[in-house]
Amino acid sequence: MSKSLYSRHNEAFLKKLKGLRESRQLRQADLGDLLGRSQGWVSYVESGAITLNVIELREWIEALEFNFLEFLQELDEELRWLSGVGLRPRPHKRTVRAAHSRRAPREK
Repeated sequence: MSKSLYSRHNEAFLKKLKGLRESRQLRQADLGDLLGRSQGWVSYVESGAITLNVIELREWIEALEFNFLEFLQELDEELRWLSGVGLRPRPHKRTVRAAHSRRAPREK
């Protein structure tokens, strides 16, 4: 997986985590309380400084009263879409040669 694709996928994942919390109208501190963690930890996760393992992700999603498998399905669909958008190799640009490169030198 290319670095730019990984970055875009990770960005989409983090946006989805944060968006789910915000859709529940919870502050980071509120989610931290539900998880038995600090507001700072939630902030670090949402910024990508800390990664969640699958158990922590499940706890996070369920604390927000969302179905874990539904979250994964939605995420998978979004990541598949991202994989197909704008990541195809760009066509090679033709190098434009000087228009006069093959002509005989001009007479003075």
